[in-house]
Amino acid sequence: MITKKIFAIVMASSISASVFAQTELNMENGVIPIADDRGFTLQSNDGNFVFKPYLYLQATGNYKYYDDEGLDKAYNQDNVANSGFAMPYAIIGFTGKAFGKIDYNVSINAAASGGNVLQQAWIDYAVSPALRFRVGKFKTPFTHAYLTTLGETLFSSLPTSLTATAILPYALNAVTPGIGTGFDIGVEMHGFIANKFGYEVGLWNGTGSGQNGATKTISDDLHIPSLLYAGRLTFQPYGAMPLTQGNPKLLHEKKMLVGVSANYNVESENESTNDFRAGVEFAMLMNRWYVGVEAYYMRIGFTDRQKIDDSYNYWGGYGQVGYFVHRQLQLGLRYDFFDRNGTGKDGILNMPAATINYFIPKTNIKLSAMYQYIGRTGHATQLDRDIDDLGICTHMAQVMLQYAF
Repeated sequence: MITKKIFAIVMASSISASVFAQTELNMENGVIPIADDRGFTLQSNDGNFVFKPYLYLQATGNYKYYDDEGLDKAYNQDNVANSGFAMPYAIIGFTGKAFGKIDYNVSINAAASGGNVLQQAWIDYAVSPALRFRVGKFKTPFTHAYLTTLGETLFSSLPTSLTATAILPYALNAVTPGIGTGFDIGVEMHGFIANKFGYEVGLWNGTGSGQNGATKTISDDLHIPSLLYAGRLTFQPYGAMPLTQGNPKLLHEKKMLVGVSANYNVESENESTNDFRAGVEFAMLMNRWYVGVEAYYMRIGFTDRQKIDDSYNYWGGYGQVGYFVHRQLQLGLRYDFFDRNGTGKDGILNMPAATINYFIPKTNIKLSAMYQYIGRTGHATQLDRDIDDLGICTHMAQVMLQYAF
């Protein structure tokens, strides 16, 4: 009798999960959508409560070759470093809906350390589709590359222009800024209007994903809270675009997104900088094709207590295209560039890359292999050329296996 009841519960859960996936809009959480058909979903009869546990695993094999500059051969430093096997993500989480108005998500990355172990934790309250409020730790509204669902990016590695730090001619006590912002703790108002227009605006700590505490003060320079102020506007003429750069289940889509975003990270009580960022983005899914183009700008201004009047400007961007030559096989190309040493000096980094992705049928396993080359061009002196790519490998090859349930 007990066995029959358990079987009935499992069957009801499976049926409700299937119906839910077909009828409800997928609420993205950055790892796996609530209505994703991987795994199972528990749902109440009235549909007001949904619970979906999930896991996401990613393992990589890496080879990175660095140029001689910056290496001290006297200490037997090798050109090949930061290579071998890695486990960037081992995420366990749960996501779902409550009371028909709240979406929620909690995910723990067991492969991380410090504050990064808590990858996400948020609730999202919907007054209406056009007016929602989100509180907790989640992705800041800047750059299509970061906002894409984890594991559904075209490349296994994000554009270097977003992940590399800028070069400044001064030594700072704080971390040198980079263009990408990623995860942070804050509050956001967002919505989707007339099935075409999206907006996100909010406040975050500005300390990134590695800090889960409240550590901010009032800005000495601007006399406002020393937070990250951010916003993003999008136009999606064919309805909400899935946050994916390639999914074998979405080979008959016609979706497009055009967006603009900006943020200002106000620092205080740190011998550091106030950072303004702005970006434009375009993304399209057209049957088997995916196209993405982004450009971004960052202006760094030192705080008054630094006693430095100079400010520095940086820009970068990338363009990438992916195509499913077979339902399970996707090929991709990317050209990434970054004015890492600022507009005050000549020279940029140009970083072409290629990838191949294979989705193993009926397993939720994705295999990827990519190669990226870091080129340098336009520098005035050899010293400028050598400094510009310090800490960045010239050749990078990576093989990735990921599994999501």
